Amino acid sequence: MPAKSKSLRTFASSDDSAPSETTATLETAVIDTPPSFLEKAEPAPSEPIAHGERSNLQLYLQEIAKTPLLTIEEEIALAKRIRRGDKAARDHMISANLRLVVKIAMDYKDFGLPLLELISEGKIGLVKAVERFDPRKGGKLSTYAAWWIKQSIKRALANQSKTIRLPVHLVDKISKMRRTAMILTEQLGREPTDEELAIELQIPTSKVAHLKSVSVRPASLDAPVGDESDSATFGEIVGDENALSPFEGLHEKNLNSDLSAMVNSLDAREAEIIKLRFGLEGREELTLEEVGKRFRVTRERIRQLEYLALNKMRKAMSRNEAIRTVDEIEQERRQRDRMAVIREFVESRNGGTTKAGSN
Repeated sequence: MPAKSKSLRTFASSDDSAPSETTATLETAVIDTPPSFLEKAEPAPSEPIAHGERSNLQLYLQEIAKTPLLTIEEEIALAKRIRRGDKAARDHMISANLRLVVKIAMDYKDFGLPLLELISEGKIGLVKAVERFDPRKGGKLSTYAAWWIKQSIKRALANQSKTIRLPVHLVDKISKMRRTAMILTEQLGREPTDEELAIELQIPTSKVAHLKSVSVRPASLDAPVGDESDSATFGEIVGDENALSPFEGLHEKNLNSDLSAMVNSLDAREAEIIKLRFGLEGREELTLEEVGKRFRVTRERIRQLEYLALNKMRKAMSRNEAIRTVDEIEQERRQRDRMAVIREFVESRNGGTTKAGSN
């Protein structure tokens, strides 16, 4: 690979371990961010942001631009005051380095959290860095703070950006893979293959495929299937495997109705015992002893009454089956056939809608 690719690999696989304040430099993009950066901090047109969020971002950038960047001498002087507990010096150093937070947050704006939230999380990391910074060890605050800002943002992404939480180390690897893919796309004039990404990242191709799969955001069931405002949502066309179909629900309703009629045909005490023992009508199932206490009789007596009531219900079912006419049996058969045809039609329509939505 040419020298340019070598520098790409170094950048893509850079270590995010704990920072050393003697580190010579960090990437030029995040050190000594000039005020002119604020003119470029707005998201590209290809990445639409809500109007309200854009306005808030513009106001925030204008506000942080009011605080000038610090010279090395000013940075050292403020750090000494901070070590003596000077809150005003701490606040000044934080304000002067908020451009760095915005710059780093821009690198993570496509990971599932709004840019302003990323900036807010990055500011938490900046505060930690300012409080821990010791210029006597060498290095600049921007070098030291970049690590803390990145860690704070990546932790927020891992905890908040996805329905399924990703470990922080995976967020970091996904970030490196995307940066590498963007640079390769510019070099090659097309999207890189998994093999090309694997070579640059020095990881197996299977690992690249895994990172791509875990980085996919889950689709919301409330999201529309098409582009039209009145399009059906995924929740309306994706069936719940654990839910009863309309036909199963109707069948269960009919069974409950027949069962309720048979129970109510018993005398009041027997009906109440059956309801309590089997938890009918939304009641809690009770033991023989618990039902016995309610009726102030022994558990054995409740068992006998339950046996008699169930026998009455069995005989009633037998009588109902015996008096069914040939016409009733034929009518039930035709009804089952019609339901089978309707079920087949509905399932075919649902399948076609699902395919259309996936396309």
